[in-house]
Amino acid sequence: MIIYILSLILSVFSIEKDTIQFRDIADSNFQYTLVDSLPDPLAAKWQGGEVCELLKENERFRTLKCTFPPGGGHDKHFHAPHFGYALSGSTFRIEDANGVREVELKTGSHFTSDGVDWHRVINIGDSTSVYLIFEPKN
Repeated sequence: MIIYILSLILSVFSIEKDTIQFRDIADSNFQYTLVDSLPDPLAAKWQGGEVCELLKENERFRTLKCTFPPGGGHDKHFHAPHFGYALSGSTFRIEDANGVREVELKTGSHFTSDGVDWHRVINIGDSTSVYLIFEPKN
């Protein structure tokens, strides 16, 4: 009986990353995206405009080029583990779960991350910053 109830529950509800799907017996679907779901850096915008562009993607990795003019930023988003390289640097204000801090990203510098649940950035410097993000695929 318990197995039957569990299988019935699992057939009605299935949870995916940041999405809940409800299925009825007739197998028609609808989805509800959770309020706290966030875009990745490619999908995230700044004041409605694109920030990052896809340079290369295959089954193993993807490479993004992100451009931040002075005063430009990136709306709240998450990151998978990645490596970054600054083609041109600037100073950024970064807000995340740990608070707000200012970081100078120097031209030619690099950084690594095990992933970020969420953050928001703005270029508070006086020069345009461009950097590459390399993300391995699962």
